[in-house]
Formats: sequence, structure tokens, C-alpha cells
Amino acid sequence: MEEDRAWEVIEHPHMTEQAMDMVDLENKLVLMVDLDADKNRVEDAVETLFGVTVKKVNTQITPQAEKKAYVKLSEADDAMEVATKLGMM
Repeated sequence: MEEDRAWEVIEHPHMTEQAMDMVDLENKLVLMVDLDADKNRVEDAVETLFGVTVKKVNTQITPQAEKKAYVKLSEADDAMEVATKLGMM
């Protein structure tokens, strides 16, 4: 996936206290993504933009009609580093 297409999939990080705990404890990122993006596109976008290996992606549509993606990274990658790149830390 091209980098500019990847940024169309990922809208912005979801920054809450619960999301920060997921970064610290579960090696997960919480991202707001395009409503039409499926799990495979989210996985490709994260791997393209941040050079990490994605283990699993779960998605949820919020009551505000936004899509939230929970991205679990492999043990070899650190979610804290990616969160820092995104400006979450």
C-alpha cells in the first residue's frame, strides 16, 4: 500500500486513558479509521506507515458513526514507539 493511501485509511489516533493503558500493557494501538476500511486495509496501512508487524485487528463502529480499530502488534514491535510517532505520548 502506498503511504498517501495508508493515511487515507488512518484518520487519527484515539487518545484516552484506556487507550494509553492498552499501549502500555497490551501492546495495542487504538486508531480511528475510515468507515469503509476493512481489517485487511487497516493492517496494511499500519504496517506500511510504521514498519511494524500486525498480529490482529479488531474494529468497532461507535454510536457517533466512526470506526475504531484496535491493532495488536507482534511481540517484536513496541506500541509505545508507534504511539510516540503518532504524537500520543
